[in-house]
This record gives sequence, C-alpha cells and structure tokens, in this order.
Amino acid sequence: MQNLIYKQDNTTIFSLNQWLVISCSFSFLLVAGRVVATGTLTYVFLLWNLFLALVPYGITNWLSVNIRVIENKRLLTLSLLVWLLFIPNSFYILTDIFHLRNIRSAPKWFDLLLLLSFAWNGLILGVVSIRRAEVILETVFGQRFSLFILFVVMWLNAFGIYIGRFLRYNSWDVVTQPFSLFADMAQMGLYPFAYTSEWSMITCYALFMTLLYITIQKLSENFYQSNK
Repeated sequence: MQNLIYKQDNTTIFSLNQWLVISCSFSFLLVAGRVVATGTLTYVFLLWNLFLALVPYGITNWLSVNIRVIENKRLLTLSLLVWLLFIPNSFYILTDIFHLRNIRSAPKWFDLLLLLSFAWNGLILGVVSIRRAEVILETVFGQRFSLFILFVVMWLNAFGIYIGRFLRYNSWDVVTQPFSLFADMAQMGLYPFAYTSEWSMITCYALFMTLLYITIQKLSENFYQSNK
C-alpha cells in the first residue's frame, strides 16, 4: 500500500502541486491588481472561497502520505466524511461567475478572466481531490468508483452548491446551525414537487460535474497510454 500511494505522489502529484500553486497565485495576482487599479475590495471574497476549495484537496493530500491513517478504517472513514463535507466548496466557485453581471468597476473582460481563473482552480482542485479519494478507496478496498457512486458524490456536491449559493449555508453550519440546516433540507425532501427548479439545478450540475470528471480522467489515461 505504501509503495502504491507514494509512487503516485512522487511521479505525478508533486509536479501537479507546483502548477496548482502557480495557477492559484495567478488568481491572487488578478485580485490584487484589481484592488490596486480600482481602489475597491470587490472579489476579495474569492480568496476565501479558494481557501475553502483547498481544504478537501489538503485532506486527500494528507491522507495520501499518511499510511497509518489509511490503514485505520475508523479514522479513514471520519477523514473522508469531513472531506465529503468540504468538497462542494471546490465546485461552488463556479457559481461566483453570477457576480459578473452586477459589478462594473473594471472592464468586463478582466472580471470574466478573474472569475474564470478562480472557477478553473476550484474545479481542478475538486477533480484532483476526488481522484485521490478514489485511488485511496481503490487501494484499501480494491475497487474503483462505479459510475453510480461517482454520480452520487457529484450529486452531493451539487446539493452542497445549492445550499451554499441559495440557502447561504457554509460547511461548518452542520455544527453551528444543524437544526435550521436539516430543517431546510428536510423541507426539500418532503415536498420535492414544490422545489422542481431547485432539484433540476442540482441534477444538471451533478451531471455536468460527472461528465467533467470522467472527461478529464479519460484525457489523462489517454495521454498516459500514448506516452508508454
């Protein structure tokens, strides 16, 4: 188990980490440049959103290099539950593009690039984190994600995006506001036909993220096979 996980980290993950640092730094510089040019703090909140997207990435990165945690089924389960709680933050940044239509203190092309940069980083952090979780589970249980399990994970991500964007809950509200959070969730579950628009949004986002993940995975496998 140790050789398997470390082999993957040493041959691919370290290089990927460097590029992610560069990509996230580019997003940071775009925000800093906008603050200097406009004298406003518009879009500074994206830095916090990106930090939240880094949390699940950090969890799976930590798991990948801590074999004792992986071998402890209870600790692994707890770690993955925390990861599942935070992973929607990686994809949530995609919805920050909504803000483009409301803010005009900088050129549209610049704001579009800025928002796309953060959305791209969030999506990549999410995809890589889910792939790492898949590799860990494959290592422990000897079975990859089925398409059904992958869609369930993405559906939970999409549900988390809806809760965050429209109900304005955060990941830690599971602890700080559990009753109101679960009351709103139960309301949607008990009266689904009253929330057809919301369920449609969640399902469409889940399908999109599933297709995105599979496409990136297949591209990676294709390039790997062609370089053999």
